[in-house]
Amino acid sequence: MKRILVPCDFSESAREAYKFALDLAAANHGEVMVLKAIDLPVIMASGFDIQPFMYDPMLLSELEEDAKKNFEKLRKAYPAKSVPVSFYTNQGLVSVVIQQFIDDNAPDLVVMGTNGASGSKEFLFGSNTEKIVRLSSVPVFAVRKAPAIPAIKNIVFPTNLHLDQHALAEKVKELQNFFQASLHLLWINTPGTFRRDEEINGLLNDYAAQYQLKNYTLNIRNDADEQDGIIHFTHEIKADMIAMATHGRRGLAHLFSGSIAEDVVNHVTCPIWTYSIRKK
Repeated sequence: MKRILVPCDFSESAREAYKFALDLAAANHGEVMVLKAIDLPVIMASGFDIQPFMYDPMLLSELEEDAKKNFEKLRKAYPAKSVPVSFYTNQGLVSVVIQQFIDDNAPDLVVMGTNGASGSKEFLFGSNTEKIVRLSSVPVFAVRKAPAIPAIKNIVFPTNLHLDQHALAEKVKELQNFFQASLHLLWINTPGTFRRDEEINGLLNDYAAQYQLKNYTLNIRNDADEQDGIIHFTHEIKADMIAMATHGRRGLAHLFSGSIAEDVVNHVTCPIWTYSIRKK
């Protein structure tokens, strides 16, 4: 977690993400890259083609200058001390700009602010954080309020019990070691995936042994669906963080099946760390 990207629109949640990223970087002797996407609107041309609106170059320059001024205010409000911080502006759709920056600059981690989403807004549009959680090739922290690093003592780790996810397990173990936290493995029994507790306990033990986990608990809960089960368990034990995988579904597969990780990001207030295990 040495090279940390913070996409920033200077909102309150983005400021919280920036504060958390500074703390992570300071603890890792790392650096923070702040990215402001200047989102250009579109207009409908004849024939229903979508064309980018042609801005006066002076206006674009003003938008970039305004972003730099906001960044300087952010930097003064939260002194970085020994952490190197750099600032970038790129033009385009927010999620596209962020994904391109990840591809071009290979950060170790993305830290994004989120306000969550609900109702029709969540179904139709989602959030930029939700999109990056789904598409990012590197781990993503979704943050509503920056926690103090020493306060993170309990991490919920929902699992599907697969024994072929070594990269995910190693990342989670690194995360647990960094925070010196307890790990709470969680299986959610739903009407469609119900299995007896005796069977799941055995599989959870096999999972912990396979990945040589330490300082962990094994947990089984019953709920209507997986995302509700994760949310309810997180509240039950007053967890400080959730670490979970996302399959990064795209297109119609995402529309019809959704993503448990994205749903949890939209509805839980503690920080959520996600890692994509989609097949390349």
